[in-house]
Amino acid sequence: TANGQVVYTIAEETECGASVGNIAKDLGINAATLSARKFRMITGSSKQYFNINASTGALSVNEPIDREQLCELESACLLNYELVLDNPLELYRMEFKVLDINDNSPSFPLSEYHINVPEFLSPGARFTLPNAQDLDEGTNSVQNYTLSPDEHFHLEMQTRGDGSKYPELVLKKALDREQQATHRLFLTAKDGGDPPKFGDVPIIVTVLDTNDNAPEFEHSVYRGSILENSPSGTLVVQVHATDLDEGANGEVRYSFSNITSADLQRMFLIHPHTGEVTVNGVLAVQRPLLEMLIEARDNGAFGMSSTAKLLVEITDVNNHGPEITITSLSSPIPEDAVPGTVIALLSIMDKDPGENGKVTCQIPDNLPFQLKPSLENYYSLVTSGLLDRELISGYNITITATDLGSPPITTQKTLWVQISDVNDNPPVFSADNFDVFVEENNPLGAFLCQVSASDPDMGDNGQVSYMLRNSTVAGSALASILSMSLANGSIYAKRAFDFEQLRSFYFQVEAKDNGSPALSAAITVNVYISDQNDNAPAILYPTSENGSVAVEVVPRLADEDYLVTKVVADDEDNAQNAWLSYHLAHSSDSTLFHLAPHSGELRTMRSMRSTDFLKHKVVVVVRDHGDPPLSSTVTVGILLADTLPQALPDFDDSGEPPPLLNATNIYLIISLACVSCIFAVFLLFLAIVRLCHCQTCCCSGCCCPADEYEKYCYSVHMLPSSHLPPDMLEVTRVGKLTHTYLYRASVGLG
Repeated sequence: TANGQVVYTIAEETECGASVGNIAKDLGINAATLSARKFRMITGSSKQYFNINASTGALSVNEPIDREQLCELESACLLNYELVLDNPLELYRMEFKVLDINDNSPSFPLSEYHINVPEFLSPGARFTLPNAQDLDEGTNSVQNYTLSPDEHFHLEMQTRGDGSKYPELVLKKALDREQQATHRLFLTAKDGGDPPKFGDVPIIVTVLDTNDNAPEFEHSVYRGSILENSPSGTLVVQVHATDLDEGANGEVRYSFSNITSADLQRMFLIHPHTGEVTVNGVLAVQRPLLEMLIEARDNGAFGMSSTAKLLVEITDVNNHGPEITITSLSSPIPEDAVPGTVIALLSIMDKDPGENGKVTCQIPDNLPFQLKPSLENYYSLVTSGLLDRELISGYNITITATDLGSPPITTQKTLWVQISDVNDNPPVFSADNFDVFVEENNPLGAFLCQVSASDPDMGDNGQVSYMLRNSTVAGSALASILSMSLANGSIYAKRAFDFEQLRSFYFQVEAKDNGSPALSAAITVNVYISDQNDNAPAILYPTSENGSVAVEVVPRLADEDYLVTKVVADDEDNAQNAWLSYHLAHSSDSTLFHLAPHSGELRTMRSMRSTDFLKHKVVVVVRDHGDPPLSSTVTVGILLADTLPQALPDFDDSGEPPPLLNATNIYLIISLACVSCIFAVFLLFLAIVRLCHCQTCCCSGCCCPADEYEKYCYSVHMLPSSHLPPDMLEVTRVGKLTHTYLYRASVGLG
């Protein structure tokens, strides 16, 4: 016994009930616990050859073993059993080596063999005799041959190129067909058993006349190799033999020797003329090497033959996939199971020989499990990491077994392993912080938000309740500001918020499960109070006292874009509710002033004129961008003066300019019209006088030439000194505004 394995030796054909050993003693197991530990023997054989006594652990023969039937031609015959015990799970391997006994006699494939021998053959001619078959192995198989006494023949043993031996019949004295046409001999095969066993077969020798040369093969042994799944018609090898005779005596035909088994003759065909050996059907064999004898016979009247051995190596094809067997499985397992806990025991086998039967086994890498080799072809599935039922409540573990064939064959089997729960998780919020936005002026009892925590545990361990942690906000206890539902985490306001006094605050909510001891977690809730447009803009400049109008003094000759004043306002609201714009609601002269909508700057639109009124009044509206918008107004009085007056005028009137068509203006217009008419009549008189003068000159021949006239005209219009000094009239009206009118009249010399 070594490393959990025990080896027993037993002779084949041992009778039922014979004792083999005591498995409990040999493995060091308490025999009294075998039944309680649910022992069981596992084997790949279809028969149960052994029994174990559950009370004593005695191992006995259940059925006689026929080694030749069980292992056929294998040199070593082994039976493998696995003993599986539960509580705890243990696996032991038992190996039974079946010893051969001499229970089979040598035998020949045929009951009688015939040999044709030409009479002219000289002594020393040789004839191949059939080999006997013995199912026993080693010294119990065929060891030698003997031939019944005869004066013309004796027996010799020969060795082929592969080392195998066979008997040959040797002619030691020339034959005379006329004296004796047939010879009846007996070939006896003897094995090496104690006592030995024998088998014999009659050899009938017929003496032939003529045709004295037998075909000869090029090789005594032919070798071929094919795949086990080769289709019908696949060429294995081509044999060739020559015959020195001529004509029909030299024509060679090929066939399988009679000593080749019928099964092999059905699996292969040999062409009688070409010697091509081909596959015929399915190669249903388990042996890697097949042995056949091929006979070459000529077409003489008394055909001569010779034989050659054909060895066919069957190359294994990977046509068997691994077989996965679940021997034991423990499910469910607790989530706090330590790494290395055994979950299952697996057996993985592949029927292919050699490399095609070697198997690698694996499971996915992303699982907290691993496969560990146990005994030969056995694996243990154990935990390799920590388990968490709240993350994964069960695992589908796919076991993949792949052989080393080309191409490899893969087999998969899936195990479902369930994870049982333990209380190991506190409540969990979706985030560490939670932001709440609420508008100011909210009603009492308004719903603010609802926080929620999840606990992946089951039952009472997963039920969560909520509470506010004690704290203060702006000097007040949190409980006076907020209330909370213990069951669902809803939070309500107990008073209205004012953005201008409190813009934000935070507090903590604690979630606790009903486990014992209880586990808890906390989340910080940030409350941001949103602004409403509940404050109108406040005008900071210009200011007015007791309802009076603010006055700004502007020089009378101020240029265009002169800064009269800048309206400054502020809004306690936030964001767009505090975005201000400036507008002119009223202006005494809409062409004189303009207001920048964004900066509030009041500037002149043009340069001041002497005709402009001295006193103006504008009304400025400051409006925010709330919904709805709120506004404030301010009235600004503007005085046109070059110096600051000692007393400011009264701007309480409407500020409108007086009507243009008053009595004074009407008189002024009439006077200007009269002066204009007189001036026009005077010009007409001068033109008539000049025309009469030109006509008189032309009649007397004293008129100036045309070019001289043009010269004079040019000089009159080009020279500024030729104009008369201007006469000027100024009419001025004194009142709130001063208007001055200038009239100039000039007459140029002709």
